Amino acid sequence: MGKEIVLGHFDTILSEEGPWQIGGFPLQDGSFWTYREPEAVVIVRNGMLYVRAPLSRKHDEVQILDNAKHMYYSKEPIEVPENGEVSFEFQIRARTQGTVPGDLYDGYVSLNLLDFSTGAALDFFAGNDQYASVYGVLPFPNVQVPDTDKTKYFCIFKEDTAHFEERAFNTYRITYNRGDDEVIYSVNGNEVRRETDVPLKFNQFTVGLGIMTEKDLTPEGSVSVHGQTVTGEWSPVKITIQE
Repeated sequence: MGKEIVLGHFDTILSEEGPWQIGGFPLQDGSFWTYREPEAVVIVRNGMLYVRAPLSRKHDEVQILDNAKHMYYSKEPIEVPENGEVSFEFQIRARTQGTVPGDLYDGYVSLNLLDFSTGAALDFFAGNDQYASVYGVLPFPNVQVPDTDKTKYFCIFKEDTAHFEERAFNTYRITYNRGDDEVIYSVNGNEVRRETDVPLKFNQFTVGLGIMTEKDLTPEGSVSVHGQTVTGEWSPVKITIQE
């Protein structure tokens, strides 16, 4: 049995009534770290979401808080069927200014599938001239990751240009099969990555739409912001659930 959901309605992106909310994490001191760039320009047209953000936000102590600059989360997570699969298909166009040439992680556009019950993340990152598929289990603030006798935290990036059109809309698809412990990534209808023997069961995914960097913190703090601007455009997300 299959079910389809379209997660869009970007015209409500600024409303508390819609399916989206600004992203971020509650911190141990009771405050909330918000992924919101103060000078971001947000436009919705033809059913697509457009965000142009001069990057300014940074965190000098927590890597995950430094990476994402402006992000929206789906308010309701997508439940993964016990022994079936769920797939997410979407389009992204990324354009950046002032980023280091050839360095995807100096500023990119993301779609993130985040399981806050396990710490899992399945993502696509898109830049001007390349993309990356991402697979990991991360130490999100206030998220309890299951204990394991294997590596508890990991994140494996795979950069590529195959089947990718620069500065254009590309169609991405991430499929997770819980019964087979498998993740498949596709770009413009072509499989580009397959992860087998996923070491834990993912239960649900919050969809994240992000403008991000991925620069390691230094002893002096964050080095992720130096005047670059990232523009992202996202289509609604087509979700297919197979029991």
